[in-house]
Amino acid sequence: MQSVIVEGYLAADPSILSAQGSGAKRASFRLIETTRFRRGDGQPGERTTGFNCVCFNEATAENYIAPFAKKGSRVVVQGHVENVTWTGRDGLTHFDLRLVVRDMRIKTRRDEADAPREQAPEPQFDLDDEIPF
Repeated sequence: MQSVIVEGYLAADPSILSAQGSGAKRASFRLIETTRFRRGDGQPGERTTGFNCVCFNEATAENYIAPFAKKGSRVVVQGHVENVTWTGRDGLTHFDLRLVVRDMRIKTRRDEADAPREQAPEPQFDLDDEIPF
C-alpha cells in the first residue's frame, strides 16, 4: 500500500460527521499545500494543491481534531490515497481522490522554535596565531 505524508494548512475548520446507522464519528477537512519553485526563465512561481482528507479514527476525530484543529492550523498528515466515485444528482459519475488520514500532527509555533537549528561550527584555530610559512 502507498503511504503519503503531506504538510500544509487547514483551509477551514474540520467538520465532525456521524456515520448513518452506526453513528461513528469521523473528521473531514481540506488541507492546502503550496510549493514554491523557479521557472526556466528564473522567475519565481508557486503551485497550490488542495487535498480532501478524512479521518475514520473516532477517538482522534473527537478528542484531537475537533478541539485543536482550526482553520489556518499547520498540520502534518500521514495516510493513503483512495479513489472515490459517486453519482451526482445530475446523473453524472464523479471521481475524486481523498487522503485517508492514519496519523495527524498539529504543528505549533513552539514546535518550530524547539526544532534544532544548525549552528556554525566554532573555529578550531586562533586568529592571533602566527602563520607558519
